[in-house]
Amino acid sequence: MFTTAYHTMIDVIRKDKGSDSFDKANPADYSHNTQYTGLQKVLNEAIDKLPKDQKAVILLRDYEGYDYNEIAEITNLSESQVKVYIFRGRKFLKNYLGSIEQVLG
Repeated sequence: MFTTAYHTMIDVIRKDKGSDSFDKANPADYSHNTQYTGLQKVLNEAIDKLPKDQKAVILLRDYEGYDYNEIAEITNLSESQVKVYIFRGRKFLKNYLGSIEQVLG
């Protein structure tokens, strides 16, 4: 469920990559209500719970498709710090979404 939504979001964002920065993106523009109506809300809530730096690097890596070196340049962090933030952010999201799945399931 998460993987499908995740890949759909990546496809849409990569298609619109040059239009605006991710800070200006409206999450409602990238969602569709054909199935799993609450999934987008859960994903947005999970991402919003991340610390600012982790959220930025996760969005740049997983949604925008930048590599670690590019993210380091954009965020003025070292490449190793970018990797640490991505690891911690993904770990948090996995735990958060897993706990939501248990509640809903």
